[in-house]
Amino acid sequence: MSYSFLRSMDLAAMTAQNVKKTASPRRPGRPSGAANGAEKREHLLDTALNLFARQGIADTSLNAIAREAGVTPAMLHYYFHNREQLLDVLIDERFLPVRIAAGDVFDANQDDPVAAFTELAQRFIDISIAHPWFAPLWLREVMSDSGVLKQRMDERFGDKQRKTAMQSIVRWQAEGKLHADLEPSLLIVTLFGMTLLPLATASKWQRNNSLSPLRAEDIARHAITLLTHGLGPQR
Repeated sequence: MSYSFLRSMDLAAMTAQNVKKTASPRRPGRPSGAANGAEKREHLLDTALNLFARQGIADTSLNAIAREAGVTPAMLHYYFHNREQLLDVLIDERFLPVRIAAGDVFDANQDDPVAAFTELAQRFIDISIAHPWFAPLWLREVMSDSGVLKQRMDERFGDKQRKTAMQSIVRWQAEGKLHADLEPSLLIVTLFGMTLLPLATASKWQRNNSLSPLRAEDIARHAITLLTHGLGPQR
């Protein structure tokens, strides 16, 4: 992974720790207990993420998560009273650090749009490698207007981050740093398509591929080359 991404993830982790320190001692989903209780709680969060990524949040019940995790429904309810509470905990502890890590590229590259989008593409790849649930869950629950995760995140965070990205793109076009024919509202979606979509669907389309299976590094190289050089021949 790139140093800048790892640094961003470190900062995100520090932010998450600060949130934990300032929170009340008995936040929902955080019962007191021994170390094995904390491990069980993390196992439940991992299980929920994997199931949500595989079959969607709306179609995943707490009972299904309990069965997958090998615990009783009562044990799951001990940690998370309902699915909404579980989702809020996942957003705070798993998505917020990722959101922070991926969201500062426009501030860090205010005068270089190519560097900003190249770094963002690499971060999407790095995040997906570190968290295999990220690509399928993001495509299923955030890129879709009906996604439960998108609705919950919009309620809690609004769309400030998206507006900031759009403002940067429009400004770069006005300054002649980005092609005028590019559609600002499609750039981020295009980037998702070039990075997260191949990773999320790799098991399906690679079955029909007679060539060697593509690695995440190959997808990153392809996306960044397409971003920086387009479809023209190599010079």
